[in-house]
Amino acid sequence: MTRTIALITGASSGIGAEYARLLADNHDLVLVARRADRLGDLAGELRARGAAVEVLPADLGTRDGVATVAGRLASGDVRLLVSNAGAGGYAPLVDVDPADIDRLLTLNAVAPVQLARAALPGMIAAGEGTIITVASLLAFSAGLEGSRAPRRTLYAAAKAATVAFTRTLAGELADTPIRTQLLLPGVVATEWNDGAGRDIPWAMTPQNVASASLAGLRLGETVCTPGLEDQAAALDALLAAESALVTGGNQPTPAARYRGPQA
Repeated sequence: MTRTIALITGASSGIGAEYARLLADNHDLVLVARRADRLGDLAGELRARGAAVEVLPADLGTRDGVATVAGRLASGDVRLLVSNAGAGGYAPLVDVDPADIDRLLTLNAVAPVQLARAALPGMIAAGEGTIITVASLLAFSAGLEGSRAPRRTLYAAAKAATVAFTRTLAGELADTPIRTQLLLPGVVATEWNDGAGRDIPWAMTPQNVASASLAGLRLGETVCTPGLEDQAAALDALLAAESALVTGGNQPTPAARYRGPQA
């Protein structure tokens, strides 16, 4: 079997590391994360299984880090890109250090776009390729309140951008051999957010998240929500709501409530 190259960001732990373990039997790997020591340990584990592994330390919260990984993708040999790196930055906006805003948005929203753009020419030239972007169910949580919802203004905004980007990109690439998948996990039991998910009984394991994603690819899914049984119905409802907003609201005159005397 011919081995193709997969590049995984956020590969030093959690979901990214599990993707690497699941892919190692059939892929050579480029592992990207900030923690070179952790990447080295994982690379040793996967090389023992026969995978060729390249370690690429980079901080995707910086423009230089994004450029480093984009440069690697521009070589044109990567056939599977998993954009998994991210950080919560959970806090009310007023408590976020202004210096952290660009970093969080770069990591969570800009990097997946830049990396996909860097990977696509090589994939299109080869006539094959897959791009997985890891978002979050919190992308749909802007109107939700409650004790389970973290203070998430920047994170939800960035992941909502990732959702829109990946779904729209799927449409752009529909007539090409390139496949996309949007992964929408809920709470996952990882080191994320100081390991808070490990103490939550409904948290999914990172192994199950990554495994569901790869199973979804085999099923031809462009969206994978690992914990959702009737995903098709939920996506149909989402599309119907979006159509109602876009079509219903795109009219030449204001709605009646804006034209009466009370307005």
